[in-house]
Amino acid sequence: MESILVLTHADETGAALTKASLEAVTAGLALSANLNATLAIGIVASDPTHLSKSLPSARLLAVAGEAFAQPRYSTDAAACEALCRAANATIVLAPGSSRFTRIAAGVAHRLGGFVDTHIASIAATPALEATRWFYRQRIEAVLTRDTRPWFLLLDAGAYSPYAGEPTSAQAEHIAVELPEIRTTATGLRAPQQGAQTIRPDAKLLFVAGAGWTKKQPDGQTHTAEAADLILGFLRATSASLGSSKSLVDQGGEGHSVLPFLTHLNQIGQTGATPRHPQGLSTCCHGEEPHVVGWRFIAERRAINLDPNCGWTRGKADVVYIADAFQVMAKVNALLNAEKA
Repeated sequence: MESILVLTHADETGAALTKASLEAVTAGLALSANLNATLAIGIVASDPTHLSKSLPSARLLAVAGEAFAQPRYSTDAAACEALCRAANATIVLAPGSSRFTRIAAGVAHRLGGFVDTHIASIAATPALEATRWFYRQRIEAVLTRDTRPWFLLLDAGAYSPYAGEPTSAQAEHIAVELPEIRTTATGLRAPQQGAQTIRPDAKLLFVAGAGWTKKQPDGQTHTAEAADLILGFLRATSASLGSSKSLVDQGGEGHSVLPFLTHLNQIGQTGATPRHPQGLSTCCHGEEPHVVGWRFIAERRAINLDPNCGWTRGKADVVYIADAFQVMAKVNALLNAEKA
């Protein structure tokens, strides 16, 4: 009989579990019901007392202490190993966060198990099957393994975050034999909120294409105006910014560029495949490389002057045949007026 353990960790504040952790809890509840297996939930946090209230009724295990307040390979690996041994887990589900992705392979090796990453769904039919994408979401694979324990790191957005009734259950504290700690977190350095353009939890993904830096009807480029329009929209909506490969590559080709774009913003065949409830594409031709990046966007809209472009034909839910400069200027004006 399978024994399922869901690993979770606190966010940067330590006051709540991360959204990805709650998504893993949802996956664990569904899988335990399908397999009729026992379910345990492990918490890694400096003080897990108040965190257990956001979790369902299950066996709760926790490691506590100041050593677990900040991500660190040595302490996190020791904590997750202790939780896995305490739960006698054969299936371990964890969010694919940077904190757990860093340690999953090492913990699996210590326990003689196997790890798979970027899992998009899990099913029991009746054997346990995990689904993930390869080759930039062009090939879908279904994985089964006999090796136990089997660690599965879930992609963010693959499941809905757990939002059940609060519970009064108390977590069982697991003792961890910590190794020598040779690294110390002295603080956090992050860009200003106004400079941050990649927001995985945003409700809207705004994608800019190369058309923003091309010559406009007056025969001139208006890159500075394009930058102001895009950043103004991002500030007003807190949207996440994506880009086509052609746009981010222009900097190396000597062309006029949007200064805030990097390859981290790139989506599509050679970039990221984000998951947002809504998406708005502007100045993109929308052919297959970009469509791959939009595979998991729930509602897709686009602004394009060409009614016959590839994006218009069946790949977007709504297409506005208009000039993106004019449309975004009007949208920003309406957003600013509403905020005022």
